[in-house]
Amino acid sequence: MQKIKLSETDKKILSEYSENQKPNESCAILFGKNDKVLDLFLTENIEKSPTNFTISNKQLIEGYKMAEEKEMEVIGIFHSHPNSDAYPSNTDKEFMQSNPVAWMIYSGINKNFRAYFLEADIVEIPIED
Repeated sequence: MQKIKLSETDKKILSEYSENQKPNESCAILFGKNDKVLDLFLTENIEKSPTNFTISNKQLIEGYKMAEEKEMEVIGIFHSHPNSDAYPSNTDKEFMQSNPVAWMIYSGINKNFRAYFLEADIVEIPIED
């Protein structure tokens, strides 16, 4: 994946969701086709932690079923870093290995989005409108 496309409307939904989940990390599954996000599935961070997130297996399964029903794919995992930059933590890097999709992070400090994809190493990919 060379880039990911996210509309301004979806950025607004994700940023507001992230701000409302503070002080904890928020998380979501991004549905789409190719590199374009077409739908969001806002999920619960069952860890209720400001430094980690976990999407329940139940919601993960539900998300993949929803994607299939909508004839889309899971093209990304979203989460927020309420108190730090939008850069993958060591924990994020570990989970990126088993979830080979775009990882989008929202910084609660800088109010910006950044996206990454794990190849041989972490690669930042551009976010387009």
